[in-house]
Amino acid sequence: MDHTHTVATRKSAKSRYERLKHDRQQFLDRARQCAELTIPTLIPPEGRSASTRYYTPWQGVGARGVNNLASKLLLSLLPPNAPFFRMSVDDDTKEKLAGDPKLKSGIDEGLGRYERIVQTDIEQSNLRNPTFITLKHLIVGGNTFNTMPQEGGMRVYPLDSFVVVRDCDGNLLEAITEEKVAKETLPDDIQELLAEDAPQLEKKLTADNKATKVDDIEIYTHYWLDGKRWRSCQEVEGKEVPGSHGSWPKDKPPFMALRWNHVEGEDYGRGYVEEYIGDLVSLEGLSKAIVEAAAASAKVIFLVKPNGVTKAKAITEAESGDAITGDRQDVETLQVEKQADLSVAERAIQSLTERLSYAFLLSSAVQRNGERVTAEEIRYMASELEDALGGVYSVLSQEFQLPLVHRIIDRLTRAKRLPDLPKGVAKPVIVTGLEALGRGHDAQRLGQTLTELRQALGDAVLQYIHPQEAISRLFTARLIDPVGLVKTPEDMQADQMKAQQAQMAQVQGDAMAKSAPAGIKGMVDLIKASGEQQAAPQG
Repeated sequence: MDHTHTVATRKSAKSRYERLKHDRQQFLDRARQCAELTIPTLIPPEGRSASTRYYTPWQGVGARGVNNLASKLLLSLLPPNAPFFRMSVDDDTKEKLAGDPKLKSGIDEGLGRYERIVQTDIEQSNLRNPTFITLKHLIVGGNTFNTMPQEGGMRVYPLDSFVVVRDCDGNLLEAITEEKVAKETLPDDIQELLAEDAPQLEKKLTADNKATKVDDIEIYTHYWLDGKRWRSCQEVEGKEVPGSHGSWPKDKPPFMALRWNHVEGEDYGRGYVEEYIGDLVSLEGLSKAIVEAAAASAKVIFLVKPNGVTKAKAITEAESGDAITGDRQDVETLQVEKQADLSVAERAIQSLTERLSYAFLLSSAVQRNGERVTAEEIRYMASELEDALGGVYSVLSQEFQLPLVHRIIDRLTRAKRLPDLPKGVAKPVIVTGLEALGRGHDAQRLGQTLTELRQALGDAVLQYIHPQEAISRLFTARLIDPVGLVKTPEDMQADQMKAQQAQMAQVQGDAMAKSAPAGIKGMVDLIKASGEQQAAPQG
């Protein structure tokens, strides 16, 4: 089916949205089930309003795991005070610059300034909060739709607010977002457009918003791929908004349709929580059973013999410390006697919690149960858990980080805030996520190798290893800027000259100090001899 042709001949964004949302329903139902067991407010139930009462999970492992995993991904994708990309020069340009160090230095300086401008805009755009929300939606629901207009920050649409169409390879062909805003907040030109159908609109709003105080207007934004360019148009209550048409290059659209996992032939992705939905459902049921059983066990009920001398009313009305007439044999406490059964449930809960902790990289999963756990063991297990995110990093770097950089560069270029670069000379390259995992392994292997060599050869290892190169590789692997921190060869040479000068001065001082007593002794002997010669004639 030619989706491009279908979109180009569309009549209404709303009718198209209503048609496509039926294909989305099964994914939305699954996402709501995952949200119910983790963070219910993330993907609310259908027909929600201000008075909606959300489900309260009986366990908190799901919510804690989602927040923890999203936080780890956020720190990796958008590291604080550090760029997650760099501008890379193509191979042809590198060969041309190889013989001209001055030109290479100038281009490196220009690319560094380019990167700093883009990074400053990222920091000022406050992208971390919407990115954190995006990651939670991807983990739970598996899908989000993010838009980045020419001005302002990022807008995140949950799965129940957009529809998409993809080809068989997973490439996006079409997307429609739905949002509801208060009528009073719309611009004047849109309110004038709606005023033409005021009676019908008021009748519709009254029917659709019986339980709400605010009249919400439905706005649909339609994006579709037209050849090598993306097109867009906005509609309000079935009417096209004047001046809402937009056009962008195919590789620089103002939106991102993100997925956690891609399943062949499906327009929508699958979330991370869905992979562990069985453990979460089991943990939810067992947690509910344990809590209810504990509440029943905590309830205190006394059984009194019908023909006993102890009166039930006297027990009920007695205060602590009161003395009543009765016989101990007449009173017995009702007990549940389900300790053995509850212990089985508790062991199952412990096992499920441990498995989910590993899945969501919780810190409790890193340290095993034991009296003595070494720091190296904890670091190793933490590294193993981080490696499990390798596939996630590879997807997000191509579908989130790289389009984000391209969009920000396009915005800054349109605003004429970036220096001009020759076309095709430099392109952004992601340096966090999967790339950071590779560098971390390089640093770990290098450190272990140097340690083993030092243990085997002792100080003689310095005869075979270049310290400057080892330091440079470690700093590069850890993504630490060595400028101003690591001494350059020129600095080392200057330090050596200063050390030699200080050593020469020390040698001269020692020589003078050693010769000083002999000189003084000679002067004393000379004075004594002169005195004796003067005293002899007088004698």
